[in-house]
Amino acid sequence: MAEVIQIGEGGGPDATQHLPQNIEAEAALLGALMIDNRLVEDVQMKLRAEHFFEPLHGRIYDAILKMNDRNMVANPVTLKPLFEADEAMKEVGGTGYLATLTGSGASVIGARDFANQVYDLALLRALVDVGRDMVEGALDTSEDISPLQQVEEAESALYRVAEEGGAEGKAKSFGEATKLAVEMAERALNSGGHLSGITTGIEGVNAKIGGLHKSDLTILAGRPGMGKTSLATNFAFNAAQRWVQDHADGIDPAKSVGAPVAFFSLEMSADQLATRILAEQSGISSENLRMGKISKQEFQSLARAAGELSTLPLYIDDTPGLTIAALRTRARRLKRQKGIGMVVVDYLQLLQGSGKGSAGDNRVQEISEISRGLKQLAKELDVPVLALSQLSRAVEQREDKKPMLSDLRESGSIEQDADIVLFVYREEYYVNSREPKRPIEGDDVKVWEAHEQWQRDMERVYQMAELIVAKQRHGSTGRVKMKFDANITRFSDAPLDDSYAPEPRG
Repeated sequence: MAEVIQIGEGGGPDATQHLPQNIEAEAALLGALMIDNRLVEDVQMKLRAEHFFEPLHGRIYDAILKMNDRNMVANPVTLKPLFEADEAMKEVGGTGYLATLTGSGASVIGARDFANQVYDLALLRALVDVGRDMVEGALDTSEDISPLQQVEEAESALYRVAEEGGAEGKAKSFGEATKLAVEMAERALNSGGHLSGITTGIEGVNAKIGGLHKSDLTILAGRPGMGKTSLATNFAFNAAQRWVQDHADGIDPAKSVGAPVAFFSLEMSADQLATRILAEQSGISSENLRMGKISKQEFQSLARAAGELSTLPLYIDDTPGLTIAALRTRARRLKRQKGIGMVVVDYLQLLQGSGKGSAGDNRVQEISEISRGLKQLAKELDVPVLALSQLSRAVEQREDKKPMLSDLRESGSIEQDADIVLFVYREEYYVNSREPKRPIEGDDVKVWEAHEQWQRDMERVYQMAELIVAKQRHGSTGRVKMKFDANITRFSDAPLDDSYAPEPRG
């Protein structure tokens, strides 16, 4: 029953190889299951019918599972009617083959070992299939397929095989779950009593949400000009910097509240993001950096900051137009190669779906696929995923510009999939845009009063920002006050007085 596959053709010698399989182990396992149906519970979570090399064995296994699920005894007698018309069964002598499988009672002892071997060999065959598809795809030049796309598809296929290999034992005992909870509490205690996830670098935010948590999808949304990219960049830099500091202090990486970060920038280029971070760390205006309006002393500060940041574990991927599948592939690669512990996506609406649907498919459905894919990525890699999102223009049409959950573009799926939803809001932006006419000599007193009132409003909101926690699975909603220096695009903690306010009850 062994299959032979041919690899290579043309001038080179052909290589032949039998697919990995052990028919005897499959037969022994089926015999053991029919002798003692209780063994089904041990193997069914890991083993499926398609893992059997011999299709007839897969059908017998599937029949045993179905009968067990109905609380019926599965043995050669009860299975016989199901296979009397099976052509493959006739080829091996008829339904008497079922009784033959139970011939060795000793197989019961090694049932788990047989199941493990059947499963492992199935994974090896899956690897062979991936390799064969890779070879055929690379040799086929009849279609205009990007080699990089083929590499990404191959990585996805390999990851699916690896993911299946770790699929057993997803359910944790309460003891294991308790241990994880205690470890999380210990991390929070060691960090100062409030930080159980990856640090954002802003104490007020850490105190409110406990940091960015593993397997969580956090949405950071805001209207253009609010500074959501700047805030995400600040979070990413602070997490990466903390990782470096903890490593230098000899702290166990598992207990660090920092992390290497993958930053997927679909809007800005890598050098633009790097300029923002350099401006923040050197204290030089990012506009002056771009224009070259800096002194020699400032350039020395810039060079020093660049040197210090050169080893920062912050990896920027600025490939435009990524699909959610390609992003997940690249994130997995960075997890494997660089050990990333946090993913940032700027921003969600610039990602593309799988593109498998028709051209008229609803954009809302595509956004649903993307938000669901980001949540799956967070759970799959066990890292926090911070995804930026746009808000609808409905905000601009209200007198109160503070965003709400309903302002999220295509909000249904985003709000549903997110564990935390954050809105960044700067009243200064709106007050600044409402500047009245500048008075000149001879103007009416009302013109002067209007401008003076505007100046007082600007002084009140100058450099002030709010992070609105609109949804949080782990805790309460509310607002965190922050300071924002627009010149160097840096968010930081607000002055100590009233830096946090609970969300008002409606």
